[in-house]
Parts: sequence; C-alpha cells; structure tokens
Amino acid sequence: MWSKLVSRLLVGAGIVIALVLAWGLWLAAEMGEFRQVQNLHPGECVAVPGMPGGEDITIHPRGHLAYISSDDRRSVMRGEPIPGAIFSYALDEPQARPVNLTPQAGVDFRPHGIDLFVGEDGQEVLFVVNHPGESLFGAPEGQTGPAHTVEIFDIEGGELVHRRTVSGPLMISPNDVVAVDAERFYFTNDHGTRPGWRRELEDYLRLPWASVVYFDGEELVEVLDGLTFANGINMSADGRRVYVAETTRGTLREYIRDADSGALEHRRTLDMGFGVDNIEVDADGDLWIGGHVKLLTFVRYVDNPEVLAPSQVVRVRLDEGDYRVETEFMDDGALLSGASVGAWHDGRLLIGSVFEDHIIDCRSETEIAAGE
Repeated sequence: MWSKLVSRLLVGAGIVIALVLAWGLWLAAEMGEFRQVQNLHPGECVAVPGMPGGEDITIHPRGHLAYISSDDRRSVMRGEPIPGAIFSYALDEPQARPVNLTPQAGVDFRPHGIDLFVGEDGQEVLFVVNHPGESLFGAPEGQTGPAHTVEIFDIEGGELVHRRTVSGPLMISPNDVVAVDAERFYFTNDHGTRPGWRRELEDYLRLPWASVVYFDGEELVEVLDGLTFANGINMSADGRRVYVAETTRGTLREYIRDADSGALEHRRTLDMGFGVDNIEVDADGDLWIGGHVKLLTFVRYVDNPEVLAPSQVVRVRLDEGDYRVETEFMDDGALLSGASVGAWHDGRLLIGSVFEDHIIDCRSETEIAAGE
C-alpha cells in the first residue's frame, strides 16, 4: 500500500515539475528570450549623457527641440533617491547639451511618461506623470503625500511654469499620459494592483487588470479596463484614435475616441512582436514605439546593470485595412539597454531608456547630408 502511495506521489510530483518546466519554456518564448538580435543603427547614432533614466521623450512639432523625462531609478532602488528632472534638448544646434528645466525640484519629483500639447494659438503645455510616493522600482521613505500625480506645466519663454497637480484614487500605477487639450488627458495604469505579491502574479500570469483613465478637466473616470500591463498611450493628430501599448502581450490596441465624452471603443489589436513601451506619433501619423526584445532579460537587467537588455524601436504604418511594422533600430544592449521610447522627426531619432545614464541621438544619412 505504501509503495503504491509513494509511486503515485512521485508520478504526481513528476507531472507538476514537467508542467512547471513547460510553463517556464512557454513564458520564456512569449517574453522573447529566444529571439535573435541583430544590431541595426540608422545612420550615425551617438550617446548624449547627463539624463539618467530618460524613460520618455517627446519632440516639439516644429522639430527644434525635445523634452526628456529623467529619473535615476537605481538611486531610488539603493535607498538614495535624487531629484528627477525634465530636460530640453535642442535639435537645431550642433553639439547641443541638455538643459535641466526643473533645477529646483526635490526628491518627490520622479517623472515618468510625458506629453506635449501645442494649441493652435501657440499655447504649450507639458503633462508629466510623477511618482512622489511609489513606483515600479521602489519608493522613498517618509513620503506622506499622494503616491502618484500628473503635473501640468505651462511652457513660457522656454521655461516650465507649474500650473496644476492632479491626483486621485484611480491613479493606481500611472505610466504614460497623452494630452487632449490644455486641461484634459488620458493616462495608463500599467497595473491594477499596488506593489506586493498580487502585482507579481499580475506580471507573470499576465493578468488583465490594467486600465486607462480619463481626466475631463474636473474628475478622473476609468474608460478602459481588462488590459495587460498598459504602458504607452498616444493619440492621432485629429484626436479620433487613441493607441495603447500592452507590454507583456506585445500588442498595440487601437481605439475610436468619442470627442464629447472621452469614451474609447476598441477597433483592433495589432501584434508588435516585442515588449512595447512608449508610443510617439510623427508628422505623417506613423507610430514610433520603443521597447524590449527580451522581457525576462530586461527583468534581470533591472536587478543587475551589468546585464545587457536588447532594445528595439519600430515604426508602425497604419491604414484602414492593414498595418506594417518596420524595425528602425535594434541593439544588443551595448549601445543602449532597456529602450523605452523612440521619437522621430525629420531624420532624427531619439531613443531613451528606463535606467541608462544617456539617451541615443541617431541622425539618418539624409539628415547628415542636409546638415553639411
């Protein structure tokens, strides 16, 4: 009797181990661990130092400068947080250096996703996701205010003038923001749970608990749920389409937007084939998406900066019936690990990352020739 019981237990244990191994291999494949990486650098690509953790970048429609969201996340993980910053970076000046637009910020300024609104009357407003109390990569001690906010800055004479702070209980884990106008915006919650074991389950089981929230100028309203690691968000120039990146599923969701209510109606889901992060929209309406080729490798890189986490930037050309995904940049991690954004304008491609101490500035051959 005991021998039969032991035999059954051994068989059961073997089945469990086999299932766990099979699940692990499946997860590794889904997260891109077996993808081949071939370096592809468009034109001349150089590192621009001085902006640690340049996680999000947006380029002014005129193309003369870019805004970069910077936060040294490894300092937070070490328990030694330093103030984050918003930088400007001139694209029309040779050998330009980044300029810190928030030099007086304290350690409670930890910017993440950003977006720039430029009105027909010339008004310019920068929206910034901020994590004064917690983030995916740690939290400073002693914080008593809100864990997350969206900060709204008017841009006057090249300077940021803080106008408003928006916060609320629907800000669970905000990641990226897109402006509708000078007051209204959408943002993504990349998780539906706060830090802890439930978030770990949400990540590794790819549970659809993330969401999109709309601020109508007065209150926050959840307009989408059932998303998996909702990350980057952006909108078409005419305001009729909203795009949301799902990192751990490697998909891009396209929605039809109701201009009056802000409601979003799902139109289609597009397979990107890698861990998509932030989304930028160029003057032609094409989407530029930075992200992670191998997500599990990126997780190891989070804990160990010596690990190389391959980076990718794609251009997505959309039409009513189909779409094309074209890789414009790929790197094994030696030039840039953990890419999170690619912003393009007229032959210039700026690439930022979650942790690196620099961004990458790529000039196409055409742009180089034009500047000579």
